[in-house]
Amino acid sequence: MGKIWSMIVSLVAMWTAAPSAAPSHPVNGLAYDFEFTGIDGKPMPLSAYRGKALLIVNTASFCGYTKQYAGLQDLWSRYEKAGLVVIGVPSNDFGEQEPKSEGEIKTFCQGAFGVTFPLTSKQHVVGPDAHPFYKWAAEAMGPSGVPNWNFHKYLVGRDGRLLRSFSTKLPPESPEITGIIEKALAENAASLEAAPN
Repeated sequence: MGKIWSMIVSLVAMWTAAPSAAPSHPVNGLAYDFEFTGIDGKPMPLSAYRGKALLIVNTASFCGYTKQYAGLQDLWSRYEKAGLVVIGVPSNDFGEQEPKSEGEIKTFCQGAFGVTFPLTSKQHVVGPDAHPFYKWAAEAMGPSGVPNWNFHKYLVGRDGRLLRSFSTKLPPESPEITGIIEKALAENAASLEAAPN
């Protein structure tokens, strides 16, 4: 009963949350300070993407929103050359909708949706065991910008700063998301990197 109640609370929070939000608190540090493990088990430091905009999304293979993989792949295909990196972070935190192994997740994503963007190993994205990137983002965003379901999205600017949080219900290809991505990509990477932290 507790698991079902928790799922209901998460769904209600998802539907009442703002579609997107900017950080509500000053952000200490940069996304480049964090490292994931890739789905293939290799180190995946976010600093490897310095100078690019990052869209970091907690994903799940057995969710009503799993079709958003197609929209994420579309974003990656459209904006990769302009400097966007989409990163999928498989997580079993919501409704236990990502129960499979990393190898099975990778095969599913590539086969069902043609995913070519980077995927991390499975991670916790909420709670005390959340990956450090997600703890950092949650501290910056406040309660309105914390994932409360699968396919929550964080946009990081070319300078490593957290720019925006997008709720699950906002599709990746929505004008709100693409407009903000295009604005982030238009930022002058050289001048941002030269600015003091």
